[in-house]
Amino acid sequence: MTNVLVCIKRVPDLGGEISLTADGMSVDDTSLGHTVSPHEECAVELAITTAKETDGQATVLTLGSSDAVEQLRNALALGCTGAVLVEADATTYGPADVAASIAEVVRAHETAGTTYDLVLLGNDASDTGDFQVGIRLAYLLDRPVVAGISTLSVSGDRVAARGAAPDGGTEVYDVALPAVLTVMEGGVEPRYPSIPGRMKAKKVVVEEVVPTGAPAGSGRRSLTLPEAPPSQVTLLGSGPEAAAAVVDLFEKIGVTK
Repeated sequence: MTNVLVCIKRVPDLGGEISLTADGMSVDDTSLGHTVSPHEECAVELAITTAKETDGQATVLTLGSSDAVEQLRNALALGCTGAVLVEADATTYGPADVAASIAEVVRAHETAGTTYDLVLLGNDASDTGDFQVGIRLAYLLDRPVVAGISTLSVSGDRVAARGAAPDGGTEVYDVALPAVLTVMEGGVEPRYPSIPGRMKAKKVVVEEVVPTGAPAGSGRRSLTLPEAPPSQVTLLGSGPEAAAAVVDLFEKIGVTK
């Protein structure tokens, strides 16, 4: 039996135009929808699959405001069986603070009788680009960690974690449990929630936790937006006189032969 804790983060849907808050410390999400990163979608899929294959449980955790319950219930609708909201202002938490809060929950659950054999996280935060939480969490829990894995399989008290090698092949790490793994997208296909799954998710009681102590904000850094590329417009002419220039352009870019 393998119990898995998968950690997700409510982030702005970056499909639209992006702007920053006045202090430059985060994305201004007032006019954006919210989701989780593709890395975390794959982490949730691996957590659910692993738990089912080993008769374990998959629990989803996030740190943020009560709005983040939306993302927790989405994971519950997919097949997670428990959910934890670490209620805090995520904008004041750096990677070290987030890792410390997750470790606090893991230890509290262990004291209560629930041990997580695997803790899965997305490889990095899609809004701030942090690659630190998984590594810091493993250090705090004194567990082995493998970053950037795509698939995993559990056998007994060990996990085989597979990820892309620098030469384009695959690297396989054989790691003792309990362990921490950070997940890259692409190794598995995330599932879609069913209607019964959504109905069931509404009935699950989300555990709410208030972290102890104030965040140090360690690891937070200001963000910058890249300059918009210059746009260029070339006038080929007007009216029927432009037809020849349009044909020449199409031949040049290979649209016509």
